[in-house]
Amino acid sequence: MTGRLRPPGRRLLLVIEDDPDTGSLLRMYFTGLDYDVEVAMRGADGLAIAQRRYPDLVLLDVNLPDINGNEVCVRLRASPRTGYLPVIMLSEKIALTDKVAGLEAGAQDYITKPFDLEELRLRVQNLVTRATRDNQVDPRTRLPTGAWMEDQARQAAARPGWHVLQARLEAFQVFLDQNGFVAGDEVLKFTAHLLRDVCDARGTPEDFLGHAAHDTFLIVTGAADPAALAQETAERFNDEVSAHYSFMDREQGFVLIRGQDGRPTPAPLMTLQVRARD
Repeated sequence: MTGRLRPPGRRLLLVIEDDPDTGSLLRMYFTGLDYDVEVAMRGADGLAIAQRRYPDLVLLDVNLPDINGNEVCVRLRASPRTGYLPVIMLSEKIALTDKVAGLEAGAQDYITKPFDLEELRLRVQNLVTRATRDNQVDPRTRLPTGAWMEDQARQAAARPGWHVLQARLEAFQVFLDQNGFVAGDEVLKFTAHLLRDVCDARGTPEDFLGHAAHDTFLIVTGAADPAALAQETAERFNDEVSAHYSFMDREQGFVLIRGQDGRPTPAPLMTLQVRARD
């Protein structure tokens, strides 16, 4: 499978830095602050990781061996999958023109080397917090939401060969009522991971995923066969979601809830319905 699930609450930083000492320093420091950190030493590798793993923030060196950091930032901004990601540029260049070039490329911040780790920590923390506060990213799934998501859906609707699908969790509220919000958040993370996996396999590199509402996701895809993508997504979810239920629930194929008359009443397990968005 592409991507990996992470423990609840952990943020993912992508460090694109060709100096191994700096990369190791940033990995150790932010790992100690309860971040997950992935390091790429080449711009092309960093772009591929960003497309696959949806990091919360990118620390991007300007001087890379294959692609200039400014160009990497431009490419991140140009992709629907990564255009919303906060980016902090890291550079030994201190001239104002260099800083302006980085900001014009789409970076939110620019820090010169050598940098103070405590200052960098605060800048990272502030940008990640701002992205969540501004309703750009759902903190549970790390998928875009709000205005950015709707903008991508509108653009896709006007592009020939592109489709907007809605994936909705059925019986999710029943699961929440029985198991609580922590278990519910794990289902949402699992769903986001599965959507990424199927889109990577059946879609295009420019496919976009969003978390539209509590129990609803959005798939913007240029897949040649969107119906097959929708079917595989639903079938895999309906098969794999059973891992979130107890053995007894899985065996009987339903859960028991208390009905209005106070008696135990069967209720269905969760399923995923994927269809074209109205």
